[in-house]
Amino acid sequence: MVKAVFMDYTGTIIQEKGADLEKIVSRIWKNSRLETAEETVRYWWSLIKMMEEKSYGDAFLTEDEIVDCLLERLGREKGLDDDFSELHKLFQRFWMYAPVFDDVKEFFEKCHLPIYVITNNGVCYVQECMEQNGLEVAGIISGEMVRAYKPHKEVFDYALKISGCAAREVIHIGDSVVSDVNGASAAGITPVLIDRKAKVQCADHKVIHRLTEALEYLDCV
Repeated sequence: MVKAVFMDYTGTIIQEKGADLEKIVSRIWKNSRLETAEETVRYWWSLIKMMEEKSYGDAFLTEDEIVDCLLERLGREKGLDDDFSELHKLFQRFWMYAPVFDDVKEFFEKCHLPIYVITNNGVCYVQECMEQNGLEVAGIISGEMVRAYKPHKEVFDYALKISGCAAREVIHIGDSVVSDVNGASAAGITPVLIDRKAKVQCADHKVIHRLTEALEYLDCV
């Protein structure tokens, strides 16, 4: 019996878009040797993923620290000439004020089980987003708490500890096969992949296209 829902943050609750992110991409692109906005986005996210993979245990860096490191790297490697402090503040605004997906509020309203957000971002940013959008969560578990990012098992194990649930008593909803599906599976948690654009092949696991489709797994409709 499912007793709680674990849910990813970026890409599942908030969209990877919005005015702040547009400003970030535009400024980095126009003030560096990167040739297009598309190249800028690809380059940045590839670096983020690389840094998160390396960030573990004694080598752990917070998302804020990762942003600082990558802006400095862009300065060295791509000639980025901008106010790094201002760009960092735009990233923080993106983490807090990016638009939520249109199915999020309905899911939160209809799900009568406690929802825990599992995120690589700092708790304060996610909490601000929840408050701004009127979303109530039972807890927010950040990679900072265990000095590891998803898909490391430690993040999910800590979420189980906080929730007081066994792995068989929760589901985890997320948009990434690597971070969410593989990470949850490694911890013995049933993963549910949210694939709003119907582009991902994940035959071995539950796949939904709107968050509300997950309600059938919760006995809370």
